[in-house]
Amino acid sequence: MGHQYDLIVRGGQVVGPDGVRTADIGVCAGKIVAVEPEIPGSGAETADAAGLHVFPACVDAHVHFDDPGRTEWETIRSGSSALAAGGAASYLDMPLNCSPCTLNAAAFRAKAAVAAQDSFVDYAFWGGLTPQNLDKLEELAECGVAGYKAFACFSGIDEFGRADDYTMLRGMEKIAKLGLPLMVHCENAEITQALTEQAKAENRVSAREYGATRPPLTEIESVARTLALAEETGCRLIIAHVSTAEAIDLVTAAREKGVDVYCETIGHYLIFTEEDVVRLGAAAKCSPPIRDEANRAKMWARLLTGEIAFVSSDHSPSDPKLKEGDFLRAWGGIAGCQSTLPALLTHAWHERRVGLRAIAALTASNAADIFALPGKGRIAPGFDADLALVDLDRAYTLAPGDLFYKHQVSPYAGRRFRGAVTRTWLRGRTVFRDGRMVGEPAGRLLRPVV
Repeated sequence: MGHQYDLIVRGGQVVGPDGVRTADIGVCAGKIVAVEPEIPGSGAETADAAGLHVFPACVDAHVHFDDPGRTEWETIRSGSSALAAGGAASYLDMPLNCSPCTLNAAAFRAKAAVAAQDSFVDYAFWGGLTPQNLDKLEELAECGVAGYKAFACFSGIDEFGRADDYTMLRGMEKIAKLGLPLMVHCENAEITQALTEQAKAENRVSAREYGATRPPLTEIESVARTLALAEETGCRLIIAHVSTAEAIDLVTAAREKGVDVYCETIGHYLIFTEEDVVRLGAAAKCSPPIRDEANRAKMWARLLTGEIAFVSSDHSPSDPKLKEGDFLRAWGGIAGCQSTLPALLTHAWHERRVGLRAIAALTASNAADIFALPGKGRIAPGFDADLALVDLDRAYTLAPGDLFYKHQVSPYAGRRFRGAVTRTWLRGRTVFRDGRMVGEPAGRLLRPVV
């Protein structure tokens, strides 16, 4: 008699859409076909999940894997390995810092060719919105981008130009018609540039001085302006990596008015404070900067009230040499995609008793819904068997050697976590288990259902 299932995950605490319950998960042809208290029959493979929790594998909507073109920073192969080790089975890769940036169909195809060969998990791509490619937005949509990314300030990459207000307006009009979202990095360009130049001229180059060049006002003002443009155009908007509670309040007020807008934040704004940045140095430098403890407490309060739609990693590594020298001139990006789920389990569940279902929504289902990624983000029949097996009580210190990044430079290295990913499945196939990658890359391109 043949096997009824390709895989049965037995006896785990399944974090499903309706809550947490002990259940078996049956998988056929990469899809979940049954979630039941006890599944009769047999499977070609059986996994014992007794005493462990089964989460929907994370959907990381914000990573920079730098491939092609800047593979000395990170690669799709190394970055997707780190994601799998952190319990993720899909990601949305940003249109920078790769080279060429994803600003047209040719650049999209170049990136897709690398990912088809090297990605351990499923992937989608952002397209860029810059003054130079307003006429390329339609061809990027035809390629299958999940959305567009724009910077209200300098992006850090010369070839990815800042979207001035006119570009933002015209781009939003087009993107609204295409039915795709726009994510905007909101910081006031003129203020941040002037404060940065003044600090350089006065040789004020410490971590605290960097924070002073990008005060909360620069984010808050930019968010308000971007929201006004979205309301005018009807463009679906995502405010990227919100770092201030006041900016979240603006988004909440806009949603109440009917603006189609969402907040993304990043784990490091919930985990670290400015004091940590001073201690850790440039490994913890990012833009917008990590704020003070009072703001962090307010960010957690907004998360608890459901005002933050999803939590991503904004994994933005670089060649370590770019992190050397004075803080003000160092590369502003944090490597963290392997730590999002463990960090939330530690600081949200264990410290603050944020529900496990809420954590699954923040790391998987909400992003899958917002970006219309079919079959992703839930443990339910008909969905892809993307699963993360978690030992919720395992405590460990993350060593640099545990990281799968090309460079083991991360502010999370050396931190104590409680909650460990022991195994990750992509469409029912094990890709990570007990500290090791399993098999060869088999990720597929995800296209949004528009």
